[in-house]
This record gives sequence, structure tokens and C-alpha cells, in this order.
Amino acid sequence: MSIRLPVIGQPRLDLEAPDVTEATAAAALLADRTRAAILRMLGDGPHCVCEMAAALGERENNVSNHLARLREAGLVRAVRHETNARFQYYERDEAAVAAARRALQGVLR
Repeated sequence: MSIRLPVIGQPRLDLEAPDVTEATAAAALLADRTRAAILRMLGDGPHCVCEMAAALGERENNVSNHLARLREAGLVRAVRHETNARFQYYERDEAAVAAARRALQGVLR
């Protein structure tokens, strides 16, 4: 890979700023330990709030608040249990996770 170095004394003032909006949004969500752990756990399949709260050592309402942020971002979705609609399970939206991964990789390339 060849790097284009500027001529000494000639700053490059024509550089375009990259669009990192999606990457910074994803990074902000993942910067929280609980949200990052939730996304990782959901990579193994759907879980209910009580399961995630127990695994993370967090209160259920705290996990629910983090899930709300992840839902707003489109990274997770809620589904009702097939046989007992009282239980709501969460799963990752793999297409949205892949888009966030690509946005982060675009910055870290």
C-alpha cells in the first residue's frame, strides 16, 4: 500500500471529511458495558430480561432500560414467547448488527 505524503510546505486543504455518523452512533451504544454484554449474549440466541439480568448481575429494570436504547437503535427486537405470551424475549436484528459492524470497520480499516 502506497501512502501519498504531502510535499513539505504544501498542506492538503482539499481533503474530504469522512461520514462517521453511523460508526459514532454504534460506538456510543457499545461504549456501555451492559449494552455491549447484552448484544453479545443475544448473539447466542433470544433471552428474556430476567435471564440477562441474572447473568449480568443487574436489576431487571436496568437491563430493560438498556434494551430500550438498543431497540431504538434497531439493534434488537422483542418477541413474545410462543407458548406463554407473558414472557417477552429479545433477539438481535442481525442485519442491523452487520450494518453497525461495517460502519465501525469503515473507521478502523
